[in-house]
Amino acid sequence: MDWKVAIGTDDFAEVRKDYYFADKTNFISDFFSSHSKVTLITRPRRFGKSLLLSMMQRFLDIRNAKENRKLFDGLRVSHDARAMAEQGKRPVVFVTLKDWASGLSWEAMQERITLGVSEMVAPFRFLMDSDAVDEADKKALSLLRSCEGNITRVRSAMALLSKMLHDHYGKPVVLLIDEYDAPIQYAWANGYYQDAIDFFRNFFSAAFKSNPYLDFAILTGVLRIAKESIFSGLNNVEVSSVLSGGYPDACGYTKEEVAEMARAFGCEDKLSELAEWYDGYSFDGVDIYNPWSVNNYIKRKCDADAYWVNTSSNSIFPVILSQADEMRWEELRSLLFGGTVTIALREGIIYDEIGRNSNDIYSLLLQTGYLKSVNAIHLRSGGYLYELAIPNKEIRLLYQTEILNRVDRSYGEVSFYKMGLAMERGDAKEFQKQLQGILVRAVSAHDAAQPESFYHGLMLGCALFYEADYRVESNQESGYGRFDLAMFPKTQTLPGVLMEFKSVKEEAELEAAATAACEQMQEKAYAMRLRTEGVTTIWQYGIAFCKKHALVKMM
Repeated sequence: MDWKVAIGTDDFAEVRKDYYFADKTNFISDFFSSHSKVTLITRPRRFGKSLLLSMMQRFLDIRNAKENRKLFDGLRVSHDARAMAEQGKRPVVFVTLKDWASGLSWEAMQERITLGVSEMVAPFRFLMDSDAVDEADKKALSLLRSCEGNITRVRSAMALLSKMLHDHYGKPVVLLIDEYDAPIQYAWANGYYQDAIDFFRNFFSAAFKSNPYLDFAILTGVLRIAKESIFSGLNNVEVSSVLSGGYPDACGYTKEEVAEMARAFGCEDKLSELAEWYDGYSFDGVDIYNPWSVNNYIKRKCDADAYWVNTSSNSIFPVILSQADEMRWEELRSLLFGGTVTIALREGIIYDEIGRNSNDIYSLLLQTGYLKSVNAIHLRSGGYLYELAIPNKEIRLLYQTEILNRVDRSYGEVSFYKMGLAMERGDAKEFQKQLQGILVRAVSAHDAAQPESFYHGLMLGCALFYEADYRVESNQESGYGRFDLAMFPKTQTLPGVLMEFKSVKEEAELEAAATAACEQMQEKAYAMRLRTEGVTTIWQYGIAFCKKHALVKMM
């Protein structure tokens, strides 16, 4: 069969009809072997969460049960008699909250939520004709459909729909909620977090805590929001996160699934490249590939590229870099060069506390897919320390480009090429001109007020732009000390580059500081490692910074 690869197709029925499907129906068997009242599954974006819930809807829904059953023919779950006994036995409400994440004010988001609730209840208009449903409930449903319900009624919409479906079918209801955290994230980014969290706390409480008509619920999202923030009072929530909680292979591709897919598309010889670029995630100890990127790679005839990074805007790095202190920059540099950071994590995010605890940033990066856990160390006092690293080549490129975008948002790549040419030619004057332009155009006054570590991180990001031609090292021993930055050429035709940085408070101090940087490189013999590797031409730059000003000297 000539398979097609699904890109952005989240409807299970559509995928089963037209596209290759990595069989994830073992999740159904696992779920029914033991599940809680409410299950929350958190995974990075584009890892198949929406498709997972669509699959569950088709499996569980009492409507069109006979037709839906055909979708599972030949899949793993079809051989599980106990699980198949659950097929088509429950009324199901399936809603994604991604579209509710809209509006620059809480009033604007409320309007979108009201519309979202109207869209949610629309498929159940048949309840208006049911003799088993209370007339008062029908009136309330009619108001929700016409977007005329007040905020209290909107807040209780899922509870109302659960009651009406239970009355009509005589069976408890399943609630499936995709991207449960999207409106909270959006509200936090736009300054009305408290209003949104107050609404959704009551919205979820009505649906899960005080809902006698609920059989069970499954939620998916990217971040695990702290229980005290959004699930206050709920003692029946089971969480499956990237670190723990079960269902590790429910989202993303396992190594075996990637190998099977490669065989189906005749590209088994590309397995090592697939692993290098898109493997490396670890969910509850299971090795996982990024499914979005694997699909794109195969669809584009095995062209290795960073596909996942273009799927949405990224607000993580601005948070990190705006709060960067010297320790944070050191950790970021370590990650860029294949190192790790070891920290204690608090998985539950409390949005209004982000920035108060630097480790929360790493929890964000882990849950959103920019880092992976490579080791967990159990502490005698309880809890764990986690060792984190960048998962794969695709994400490493993301770190590089995000840093470059941060320091050069408006100046464009041309300035980096010009700066690189000047640096290679030993043209300190042109080097300084291009660097000055980057500082003036792209660095904020707040950034420029940071200590030397900020400038070091900025120049590291710039240097990584030339990775195709250079091996970049930061803060490594050479001669009688540790250089700030060194660029080791990958071909003999290129010169080696050393840089030493100084930061001063007054512009009048720039000249002396740049001279001192040059003298330090000379006295400490920083060029020794470059010469040991056979580099004959070495440009050594002493660079002094003062706010948005730079002075470059060469020895």
